[in-house]
Amino acid sequence: MKKIAYLFCFATLSLFAQESPTEADFYKIVTPPVPEGILLEVGGLATLPDGRLAVATRRGDVWMLENPNGPKPYFRKFASGMHEVLGLAYQNGSLLCAQRGELTKLTDRDHDGTADSYETISAWPLSAHYHEYSYGPKIAPDGSYFVSGNVAFGDEEWWAGESRVPLRGWIYKVKPDGQIEPWATGVRSPCGLGMLDGELFYDDNQGDWIGSGGIWHAKKGAFMGHPAGLKWAEKLPNSPLKLTQSQVYATIDPRKTRSADGRAIKPENVVNEQFMTLADMKKKHPETQLPAVWLPHGILGISNAEIVPDQTDGKFGPFSGQLFVGDQGQSKIVRVFLEKVKGEYQGAAFDFRAGFQSGVLRMAWANDGGSLYIGETNRGWGSAGDANQGLQRLVWTGKTPFEMKAVRAMPDGFEVEFTMPVDQKSAQNLASYAVRSFTYKYHPVYGSPTVNEAKCAVKGVKVSEDGLKARVVVDNLRESYVHEIKLEGLRSAGRYWSLVHPTAYYTLNNIPEGEKLKLTEVSTKSTPKTATKTAEPKAPAKATAAVKAPTYDEIKPLLTKHTCLACHATNKRQVGPAYTEVAKRKYSNEKIVDLIYNPQPQNWPDYATPMAPMPQVPRADALKIAAWINSLATKSAPKP
Repeated sequence: MKKIAYLFCFATLSLFAQESPTEADFYKIVTPPVPEGILLEVGGLATLPDGRLAVATRRGDVWMLENPNGPKPYFRKFASGMHEVLGLAYQNGSLLCAQRGELTKLTDRDHDGTADSYETISAWPLSAHYHEYSYGPKIAPDGSYFVSGNVAFGDEEWWAGESRVPLRGWIYKVKPDGQIEPWATGVRSPCGLGMLDGELFYDDNQGDWIGSGGIWHAKKGAFMGHPAGLKWAEKLPNSPLKLTQSQVYATIDPRKTRSADGRAIKPENVVNEQFMTLADMKKKHPETQLPAVWLPHGILGISNAEIVPDQTDGKFGPFSGQLFVGDQGQSKIVRVFLEKVKGEYQGAAFDFRAGFQSGVLRMAWANDGGSLYIGETNRGWGSAGDANQGLQRLVWTGKTPFEMKAVRAMPDGFEVEFTMPVDQKSAQNLASYAVRSFTYKYHPVYGSPTVNEAKCAVKGVKVSEDGLKARVVVDNLRESYVHEIKLEGLRSAGRYWSLVHPTAYYTLNNIPEGEKLKLTEVSTKSTPKTATKTAEPKAPAKATAAVKAPTYDEIKPLLTKHTCLACHATNKRQVGPAYTEVAKRKYSNEKIVDLIYNPQPQNWPDYATPMAPMPQVPRADALKIAAWINSLATKSAPKP
């Protein structure tokens, strides 16, 4: 009998201790062969009704792939000679693409497999600045086309986005007859456009005036925050906006200051300053549109790209109706659940799938309804993937991952819906949950640290009988703040899996009305983990360089926690320089800490994306990171 009991306990422990599956167990990446000599550097993708895949490149070509899901797709050049195509759409037998300066219609009139008609539908002004990319089109319900335009950057003020010509920093609607209708402004680098239920969304990435990446509902007449395009608000015919740059600058200082010798001074983050948020801006200027979802920089991307809704009716997994968002810098895809509260979109963002060979810029559904083409490039921008370009396909294996399917706002917290039943014991334990909130500064500095951070105590939880939902009662909810919801203690019923992605970031623009749960209706049990956590040493009053260098295994949790690995790798160039390259500079530990808090991108002119200031990193952690970086140098000691 004792032996049977022992075997039962051993089997139970083995079941609970089994390793939880990961992203790759549910969504596999397939890389089709590409003929030698073809450089894709994908700028646009479009799936045709007959199953062919059109692939546009930044180099101005369009390739047509026959049998794109097969082992040997056939590549045929469909069009060439265009200028940096960064979007592609199919409509009524033709392809439409946004070149840098025009919307072009490509048609194969004689059906020989190549375009013989290049028709300019509409053109827009250019100043010839390298950053004046144009993206699109996305087809509106009325058959018109949405296009977006990047800002340029200053000559002396190289950090400041500028709208040198009309429609730079704008989203605009192009009618089939070529007429342009200004739609919205305040965009900086609007690489990702997407249509959901006939409504336009776009994403932007961190930069000046943009604290972090995010997804905005691009309503007509909206101002999304970057003031450059407002230069034309009163000058463009049919402009839906009357807000001006001067009104914005009267509300918040653009910090266009100069040194004693007359040189422009780059704005830097100021610690412990009085600051405004984008929500504060909206109170003063109602045209201001808040992001439906913030995508925290370095966690859910650093250069967000294509937005595609899942309209596969379950053929791509349990996330039908949600959005998938590519990220060029981190070479991955994130997932977004949206809901409307008090007439405005808001929702939760989750990690989804990483590991692509290059930067994820464009995505398109295959005509099998259950796989997603991924178009990639890192040229000029850098990415976590090693390759310079690529075309891949993401395929669902048919297995259901244990994930948060959705997070919904409640009057007293959040309701979390799962893809499979949760283990009741772990789900009813308050120690399984952790919630905190934060926001970003609205200022002319490149990016923003997270600010006004606060913990949100979990007061209770009510788990549905079927285990598919958990109503979490949370204290200290704050409107217009991002709420980080961690469920690291939750396990699935039966298999006892951990969540593939245990963290959600919910942007709470509005707290819904409704009935709150009574404490008598919820579990208030909290059983903390038995393992004790070693208290972190307090930072010295004045940190010194005499810190023993940790190993990579010791420092990796800090690099992950503070999102350093989003842009840097140990010994290879990524979005930022490799740590081994930083070590060669022979900075002191203190100097590296200073550069973490106030980066100097002019020190690294070969990198297109400047590092944002990170004053939120505790000095003790920054010193450990600095000591580890300097341990990578093989020669003389760091300079003071």
